[in-house]
Amino acid sequence: MAKKNKPKKINLEDLGGFVFSTNPDFDYEQNNEVESVHPSDQLLELHFEKKGRGGKQVVIIRGFEGPDEELAALGKKLKQTCGVGGSAKHGEIILQGNVRDKARSFLEKEGFKTKRIGG
Repeated sequence: MAKKNKPKKINLEDLGGFVFSTNPDFDYEQNNEVESVHPSDQLLELHFEKKGRGGKQVVIIRGFEGPDEELAALGKKLKQTCGVGGSAKHGEIILQGNVRDKARSFLEKEGFKTKRIGG
């Protein structure tokens, strides 16, 4: 006998914070502003990965809290310091190559707390 697929239950959190109302006069204001957090109050995780990337090595920095502009600026400084390419999007900074030690020393000089994860 084949198993029947049960429908997945949906939480309100799965809806992305949307509010549904039958009130035609309902006005929902959403505050998307992200405040800056001091570097000493942040713990950045430095992940080493090469799976699913054609054997290429990358360092992914996760855990940054703050506006996207600050993430992009930090990513640019890291890429210049390590002398590699990469990107900064979706709350992560991706650096090409195994430059975790250089990135860690730079981040600690900037005042961030760091943690090595993987490889």
